[in-house]
Amino acid sequence: MEHITLLLGIVIITALVFDFTNGFHDTANAMATTISTGALKPKTAVAMSAVLNLVGAFMSVEVAKTISKGLVNEEGIQPEVIFAALVGAILWNLVTWLVGLPSSSSHALMGGLVGAAVASAGLGAVNGGTLVTKVLLPAIAAPIVAGVAAMLAAKVTYKLGGNVGKKTSAKGYKAGQIASAGLVSLAHGTNDAQKTMGIITLALVAGGALAPGSNPPVWVIVSAGMAIAMGTYLGGWRIIRTMGSGLTDLQPQQGFAAQTSAASVILASSTLGFSLSTTHACSGAVMGAGLGRKGGVVRWSTATRMFIAWGLTLPAAAVVASGAELVMRTGDVGVAAVALFLVASCVAIWVISRRQVVDHSNVNEVQPAAAEEPGVVTTAMAAVTVPPTVAAEAAAEAAAGTTAAVTDEALKATIPAAAPTTPAAPAAAV
Repeated sequence: MEHITLLLGIVIITALVFDFTNGFHDTANAMATTISTGALKPKTAVAMSAVLNLVGAFMSVEVAKTISKGLVNEEGIQPEVIFAALVGAILWNLVTWLVGLPSSSSHALMGGLVGAAVASAGLGAVNGGTLVTKVLLPAIAAPIVAGVAAMLAAKVTYKLGGNVGKKTSAKGYKAGQIASAGLVSLAHGTNDAQKTMGIITLALVAGGALAPGSNPPVWVIVSAGMAIAMGTYLGGWRIIRTMGSGLTDLQPQQGFAAQTSAASVILASSTLGFSLSTTHACSGAVMGAGLGRKGGVVRWSTATRMFIAWGLTLPAAAVVASGAELVMRTGDVGVAAVALFLVASCVAIWVISRRQVVDHSNVNEVQPAAAEEPGVVTTAMAAVTVPPTVAAEAAAEAAAGTTAAVTDEALKATIPAAAPTTPAAPAAAV
C-alpha cells in the first residue's frame, strides 16, 4: 500500500464516511418504488441493493477518472482541500436526509470539491469545460430524459396489459420490478461508488502517495465498494418514504417503467464517464411514471421542495467546503477544529432524527397531507369561478324552489275542482 500520512489517513477515512452516507442517502433511488408497491419487503430490498452496489463498483472506473483527473487540476491541490470538500458533501447529505429530500450526493461532492479548490488555488484550479459538460449538463438532462422515457414506458405497459387481469398483471410487473430494481442498484454501484474512488485517488495524488494520472488502486476500489454497500444496507428510510409515496402513488406497472428507464440512463452515463446524479435520474423517472398512468398525479409541492434542494446542492456544499478550507489554513489547530465541527454536526443531526424515527417498520405508512398554499394558476381560476359555497347555496335554493313547485302542483292535482258557487235559494215560506 502507498505511504499514508496521518492527514492523508484522515482524508481517506472521511471519504469512506461520505461513501457510507452516499449509500444510505441513495438507497431510495433503487428500492423506493419496489418497497412502496410491495414487490419486496423493506429489509430484503436494501440487502439486495447493497450486494449489487458492491458488484457494480468493480465494473468500471470511468467516472472515477472524471473526478480524479478531470474536474480539478491535480497540481497544487493539497489533502486539506479534499478534506474540506468531503466536509461540505457529508453535511449536505445528512441535512437533506434529515428532512427526507432526495438530493444529489454526487453534486454535493462536486460542489464541495469545486468550492475547496477555488478557495485554495483560485478559479484556475477548476476545469470549467469538464464541470459544464460532464456535471452540469447531465444534471439538467438526466431527469428530463429519464422522466419522458418513464412516462412513455408506463403508457406502453398499461396499453399492452389492458386485456390482462389486474392480479395477473400486477404479479408479473412486480417480478419485473424486482429485476429492474436490481439493475438500478448495479448501475448505482458503477456510478456513485466510483466518485469516492476518484476522490481518494485525488487525495493520494495530492499527498504524493500516487503519481499524477494514476487509476484507483485495487484497495481503493474494494474499500469504496464496501462502504457504499454498508450504507445502502442501513437504508435511508426517510428518503425512501418520499420517493416511494411522497412524489406520487405508483402501481407495479409504473414502478417497473420508472426503474427500467432510470437504469438505462445511469448505465449509459457511466459508460460515457459522466458524473451523473442517480438521484436526478431516478426522481425524474418516478415523476414521469406517475404521469404515465391515466389519472396519475405528481405532488408538485414535494417536487418543488426537491427541485430547490437540487439547485442549492452545488453552491451550499461549495460554501461549507470553502469555509472549512479557510479555517484549515491555520494549520493543525484548524484541521482539528474542522474535524471536531464535522463530528459534532453529525451527532447533532442524528439526535434530531431520533425525535421522529422512520425505519423499515413504518416506511410505507401514509403521512397526512399538509395544507398547501394556492399557486398562481389556482388563484387565477378562483377569481373567475363561482365559490363552491355560493354555488352550493344557489343549487340548494334552486332545488328547494323546484321541489316546492312540484309539491304545489301535486297537491292541486289531488284536490277535486270546486263547483261554481251560486247564490243560495231563499227559504220557502211556511
